[in-house]
Amino acid sequence: MPSSSRPVPAGDAVPYVDRGGYRTTLLTPAARKGVRNRMLLLRQAALARLQGLTGASDADVRRYARELRESGLPDTLLQRGAGLAFAHELPQGALLYLLVRAARPRRVVETGVRPGYSTAWLLAALDANREGELTSLGPGPVSGRISGVSNVTVGQFVPPALRSRWTLALGNTEDRLRDILAAARGVDLFFYDNGPEAARARFELRAAWEALSERGILLAHHVDANTAWADFCRAQGTATQILDPGPPPLGALALASPR
Repeated sequence: MPSSSRPVPAGDAVPYVDRGGYRTTLLTPAARKGVRNRMLLLRQAALARLQGLTGASDADVRRYARELRESGLPDTLLQRGAGLAFAHELPQGALLYLLVRAARPRRVVETGVRPGYSTAWLLAALDANREGELTSLGPGPVSGRISGVSNVTVGQFVPPALRSRWTLALGNTEDRLRDILAAARGVDLFFYDNGPEAARARFELRAAWEALSERGILLAHHVDANTAWADFCRAQGTATQILDPGPPPLGALALASPR
């Protein structure tokens, strides 16, 4: 997995993280191996759905999964504090990586970022693709999240080597999201991860759908938190679309079928 050598941009694009500001979870070698394996867990049904979204071949998906297993990203995340406390979300990071590798989006937007667990996987895949930029809107809410997230520095899981493709937009408001979507001029991948509030979910799903490029994909995390995702899919004339059942379930819908 290549690492970008481009200079890190200044400003709020890259949050400052003091090495003493995050805690490294102390794990036994066996526990560390178990967490790492869970990070890399991929469910076959989710992989089949991913291929349907992106048009990727079996060989491509296997290659992306192999390069991820051979990468140092899981160990880096463990070193930066993504230990047992985040175990219930670990498998879907690898799935996000494979999705970005397969879809090769140029413009990616995610909302609700806090420690940057999903962010790190998205950026690693963009780096491996050698193209694409990610804008993350945060900080995300702590309601409905695991215990301790409120004490984690925003963006602390994102290693410096992956930050040159990243803009962190601070000020998690509807107006800020509108500005981000307008500036993107066509979003290839949008990831909603902005908490359980139904009204906010409905707004973001509608706004993002309207801003997607012709090949755009819409993702929504924790779709069991309310009816927003099911209602949105129904409005598009389809059944509720689930990429990975989780827990927590991850929804996905493409604007158009892959060629």
